[in-house]
Amino acid sequence: MTIHGMEYYFEGIKKGDRRILAKAITLIESSLPEHRAIARRLIEAALPLSGRSIRLGITGVPGAGKSTFIESFGTLLTQRGHRVAVLTVDPSSKRSGGSILADKTRMERLAVDPDAFIRPSPSGGTSGGVAKMTRETMLLCEAAGFDVILVETVGVGQSETTVAGMVDFFLVLMITGAGDGLQGIKMGILELADAVAINKADGDNVERAERTRKELADAMRLLHAESATWSPRVVTCSAFGMTGLEHLWELIQEHNRCLSRTGELQTHRKQQALQWMWALLEERLKDHFFSCPGMREQIAGYEARIINDVMTPTVASRELFLLYENGYL
Repeated sequence: MTIHGMEYYFEGIKKGDRRILAKAITLIESSLPEHRAIARRLIEAALPLSGRSIRLGITGVPGAGKSTFIESFGTLLTQRGHRVAVLTVDPSSKRSGGSILADKTRMERLAVDPDAFIRPSPSGGTSGGVAKMTRETMLLCEAAGFDVILVETVGVGQSETTVAGMVDFFLVLMITGAGDGLQGIKMGILELADAVAINKADGDNVERAERTRKELADAMRLLHAESATWSPRVVTCSAFGMTGLEHLWELIQEHNRCLSRTGELQTHRKQQALQWMWALLEERLKDHFFSCPGMREQIAGYEARIINDVMTPTVASRELFLLYENGYL
């Protein structure tokens, strides 16, 4: 990868150049010190140009048609004059660390849309399966003029919680059969939802989807709402038939207007920024701990003592921390 000065990336991003945007994202995902130095300056320069989009997180039960939904929904938005960035966080190959899902082949129509940008990012083994730099990527996309950001989760438990902590509106996709659906998704995820969409409400499935919507709406009334000004909605849609998507977009805009009017959206984003800082700090401390010379060998020794019932985990963790504190701080 040819590295340019920060101004090259910044000017290209301001012009909405998708090719340079992609290069800039590759730069901020790099772990090389010289890349990180440029990336930090780029993020600082782009920050004043960010924050003007609607940020949506999307997750779903297996078989809910997430990719089809994102493509259809994204296409609807671009047809209405919006610029849409889709950030899909892939599971990483344990061997190569690269993305193993082909997002642009899953969303062929959206991939060639001049007003859309699709970026698959390897999770890199970070907690929750969410790419380390997803938030920075989101900021760069906003600076490039994308006014709707869709963040797709891989659907592996903790990733939903992490993505919900970086977006304005969190959407859960489900399919007919509320009982079966609830078995396939944790109730805690539904507590994070600003809306639930019952997808594949088409053909002979329309009536079943409506029954599922009513059942789920009744169940969700028992859940504690995250917002004081917004009650989660349950709707039906068909990504394949392109029905119900406009109503869903109207709900998202209503949510944005409602929370903006009360100041809740701004407060929410400030809290997310603080959480982001602490998450990055924890990640940096963890990396520093494991990168200390001889630390991995020490860890292996303590693990052996725990396995052989010679030492308790409590004592081992305290002694490892003392080694780190006394030797490297």
